[in-house]
Amino acid sequence: MAHAANNSVQGAKKEEGGLDIDAPTAILVEAKSGAVLFEKNADQPVPPSSMLKLMTAEFVFNALRKGDIKATDQYVVSENAWRRGGAPAGGPTMFAAIHSRVGIEDLLRGMIIDNGNDSAMVLAEGIAGSEREFATMLTKRAQEIGLTQSTFANATGMSDPNNKMTVRDVAKLARHVIQTYPDYYKLYNEREFTWNKIRQQNRNPLLNAMSGSDGLIAGSTKDGGYGAVTSAVQETTRLIVVVNGLDDPDDRVTEAKKLLDWGFRNFEVRTLFEPDRVVGYAKVFGGSSGSVGLASREPVSVMVQRGGGDKLIARIVYQGPVRAPVEPGRQVGVVRVWRGPNVAVETPLYTAETVGVGSTIRRAFDGVSELVIGLFRSGTRKL
Repeated sequence: MAHAANNSVQGAKKEEGGLDIDAPTAILVEAKSGAVLFEKNADQPVPPSSMLKLMTAEFVFNALRKGDIKATDQYVVSENAWRRGGAPAGGPTMFAAIHSRVGIEDLLRGMIIDNGNDSAMVLAEGIAGSEREFATMLTKRAQEIGLTQSTFANATGMSDPNNKMTVRDVAKLARHVIQTYPDYYKLYNEREFTWNKIRQQNRNPLLNAMSGSDGLIAGSTKDGGYGAVTSAVQETTRLIVVVNGLDDPDDRVTEAKKLLDWGFRNFEVRTLFEPDRVVGYAKVFGGSSGSVGLASREPVSVMVQRGGGDKLIARIVYQGPVRAPVEPGRQVGVVRVWRGPNVAVETPLYTAETVGVGSTIRRAFDGVSELVIGLFRSGTRKL
């Protein structure tokens, strides 16, 4: 199968009716489809600050789901985690006592609600033995879920030259967490957490900035500035915004809110293909039929400008032809919907029917055809 391209739509320039923002790097994504509504330097690797903790959380969520660890398991607060991430450090902390034992569920709340550096360090040391080893595991896990531009040196996002993420990767990660772990995602909307008799409000400033905001996390580093990733829902539409590299903590709230308001005000969801409807055909090699219908298991939807004249082009992309026999439900390529010069959304396609093996003459004929396709065809078809 041909490799999938990044879901990417270039943000419109201000003079073209788009939006001009001050954040050095930013992206706005519609969560369900992954369509990008706006982007600015979205593929530039930058220090992620505490947004890196979202990757630490994803790793823990995945381990819990697989049964590798249990929410009731307890980890020891090492002197390292206490001194570098706890009360003596002066940064965000859950105030876990040195040498105490804390359950994973409480550590997650301390990391997500309090933005605790100590919480993240204790989780990392408890799972991997050391924070450095955990960071290696994080980088590997990030590659597995498609975060191709992310590298990690610790579990917290504290300053280190090897902590790098693009805002596109942060948005992909946020979307993955929201869709894959809906029960754990609810932690990001909890407004306070009490530990060691110290009650702390959720440190995400975006939660109260606009209606419908329900996560995720904000942070800052001296070398990377202020950033935030947040998600908000209005009616049935969820948008995810990431901004980074700002000079002032209030600016990340202003810029993120500006992008979310603009997205909700100017875009609406349009369904192009219903689920299980044949959207096109792939050529079959050696089959009783020369082609097979392809359908998506989910609606193929895209965000379009309200009342606008967005030019949309849909293409089926696959590595072909498909070799017979073909059974229903086999993934064969994707449908990409292009808005202007860039991809707005990409959805997997599956065979919708059975195609048996054809006659010897038919297979021989297709053999010649396959050679021609291999030389001259890119595997891309316009609908």
